[in-house]
Amino acid sequence: MKHMGEERGSVATVVTMVLLGVFLLGALGFGGWAFMSRQDYKSNVDAKIKTAVAANAKVVQAQDAADYAEAAKNPLKTYTGPEAYGSVSLQYPKTWSGYVVTASGQPLDAYFNPDVVPSVGDQKSVFALRVQVAATSYSQTLVQYQSLQKQGKVTVTPFALPKVPGTVGVRVDGQITSTKQGSIVILPVRDKTLKLWIESNEFAADFNNIILPNASFSP
Repeated sequence: MKHMGEERGSVATVVTMVLLGVFLLGALGFGGWAFMSRQDYKSNVDAKIKTAVAANAKVVQAQDAADYAEAAKNPLKTYTGPEAYGSVSLQYPKTWSGYVVTASGQPLDAYFNPDVVPSVGDQKSVFALRVQVAATSYSQTLVQYQSLQKQGKVTVTPFALPKVPGTVGVRVDGQITSTKQGSIVILPVRDKTLKLWIESNEFAADFNNIILPNASFSP
């Protein structure tokens, strides 16, 4: 019996030693990992700080560029069309250029774009703003957009310019042509139709915040 007790004691001692060894190895492993992580941080802290500073600088520079671009738009330029066609008046960023076509078949046909106006004869050209007094009546002009509305390609809502609240037309948003997304405002001007539109949603903010609030005409 004494011999068996000694064996049990030896086994318990071995098990205890094994457990202590495993615990010690785990502690050493964790300590080594923590030490290596600390060394990595100490070795690369400067590089990490530089990376963070560079990333922040890019964000600040992008915001500064955006702020500068907005500030550069002022003071706004003014365009006024012929009195015979409603004396259409609008203001647009001074960083934009304008071009009025006098032989387009429309009483007024104007193009506006940042920096330089692209070719008006190229169907692929995209303009920041188009202004047109069409010879067709308001009801005739609406037909094509009502068709697009039925197809679910555009939304059509009642709209009036803030400076001419007494004349109500519509605003159309969505796929205004087969290849262009944008917005167009259509208003009756006597026996003709005034259309103001953008051919890319890139210019939506300028359209909503600058063009439409400042546009006017004589009904």
